[in-house]
Amino acid sequence: MELRRITADGADLNVALAGEGPAVLLLHGFPHTWRLWTDVLDGLADRHRVIAPDLRGFGASARAADGYDAGTLAADAEAVLDALGVRSAAVVGIDAGTPPAFLLAMRRPGLVRRLVVMESLLGGLPGAEEFFANGAPWWFGFHSEPGLAESVLTGHEAEYIDWFLNAGTLGQGVRPEVRDAFVDAYTGGEALRCAFSYYRALPTSARQLREAVRTSRLTVPTMAVGARPVGRVLEQQLRPVADRLVGHVIEDCGHIIPLHRPAELLGLLGPFLAMDEGGK
Repeated sequence: MELRRITADGADLNVALAGEGPAVLLLHGFPHTWRLWTDVLDGLADRHRVIAPDLRGFGASARAADGYDAGTLAADAEAVLDALGVRSAAVVGIDAGTPPAFLLAMRRPGLVRRLVVMESLLGGLPGAEEFFANGAPWWFGFHSEPGLAESVLTGHEAEYIDWFLNAGTLGQGVRPEVRDAFVDAYTGGEALRCAFSYYRALPTSARQLREAVRTSRLTVPTMAVGARPVGRVLEQQLRPVADRLVGHVIEDCGHIIPLHRPAELLGLLGPFLAMDEGGK
């Protein structure tokens, strides 16, 4: 595995690279970095060229002033693939990585060979009304208010990140070295500002998603993977707009699927990604 700096769409991104073969692009969420994929990276790299960036503003990527909407993040992802000379890639997104993965597949179906999306909802698309019957999760509002969360959490980042990691693995937590890397990535006011900028851009991202499905369909073969709490809700959102969709739920699994149930995830990814593979 190697780490490389790639300038993509005006942002200086840290990108982890491993393996050879058909390309697979992995897009993490919050509060993660490329290390979210630690326990599946070797399994994928046996047959694939794995590309796992720290998203704009996250981890070791530059603290960009703006560009945290799904459309810009999709452009970042496309620019990473272009910089690496990749002409065809499977794209896997989880949490905050799902909307840009979806938009990239909608915009560039010739580039995205297959799409896997996990444990996220596509704001602005119907199908999640029951999930949000009692409102969005509490942290959405907290993170969305400019400047508030940073001022409250600076100096208490470790406790806050631990809450998400424990909740996302149903109390199991993650290995100390991975946990420490996440805490380090989210320590400091600028790191927090960037992370919460994703939430502050959600209205813009929702407009982009609505426009995408208004003008086209998702023609790329797609797999939606759920656990707890999203389950099959993302699959329900995708069903009316996707031409080729399969859905799975991993039982007894928390939100952070790649760290909580990596073997089960690889069991789904392997056969799905192997279908009609081709390209660089």
